[in-house]
Amino acid sequence: MYIIPAVDVLDQKIVRLREGDYSQVTQYQVTLEEQIEMYQSNGTEFVHIIDLNGAKGDFSNQKYIFDIIRKTDMKVQYGGGVRSIEKVKELIDSGIHRVIVGTQAITNPSFLEDLSQEICNKTRCSDQVVVAIDVMDEVIKYSGWMESSPIKLMDYISKCLNLGFFRFLCTDINKDGKLDGAGVELYKKLLENFPFIKLIASGGISSMKDIEELSELKMESCVVGKAIYEGRISIEEIKNWNLQMLSTI
Repeated sequence: MYIIPAVDVLDQKIVRLREGDYSQVTQYQVTLEEQIEMYQSNGTEFVHIIDLNGAKGDFSNQKYIFDIIRKTDMKVQYGGGVRSIEKVKELIDSGIHRVIVGTQAITNPSFLEDLSQEICNKTRCSDQVVVAIDVMDEVIKYSGWMESSPIKLMDYISKCLNLGFFRFLCTDINKDGKLDGAGVELYKKLLENFPFIKLIASGGISSMKDIEELSELKMESCVVGKAIYEGRISIEEIKNWNLQMLSTI
């Protein structure tokens, strides 16, 4: 299991939200450029960037973020406000390694089908498109976690699989931003039902012990954000873990 450091950007500032609540924001005194450079200089090759403004339909952050992304050689997993097939293609063509789709995939019944037909075969969908599933008490949330979907969690994953999407970023909102452990039970349930999906864990990871617990579930990777900024997990620990994982492949 690979660890991917996370950077959430709101109003051009690095922040973390608690339980997806935009009124519960912790801001950190480091710029996006500085944080990416810190990861890269410490041997981390992958970064997870979320445009929190974009997640609400406000694209004022986008130029700022992409001016910085263009300067790095790191692989970027990017999400926040990806609302069209054209935007997915544009991001892939511009060098984004993985594009995260969330709200549009939930609210527009034909979006994933159209995306699958337009740019995907099974390998490419898995490699370049990540389907975000943001969950609170097994209810799928969207639009910056402000709206609830009537679609059942397991039914949604089945639909995605049938269209050729295999990689999922699952955030347990109940855990997010609290630093009190990852949503192990949720991930265990998903993998019991769908053992062959490529599952990325997000939310609540607070220590290397949490990382080890997730690794035992055979997750593909996990996203770590607040634990880094709060000094619970060091960039050196992430680097050493990832190198160890690569050496066992």
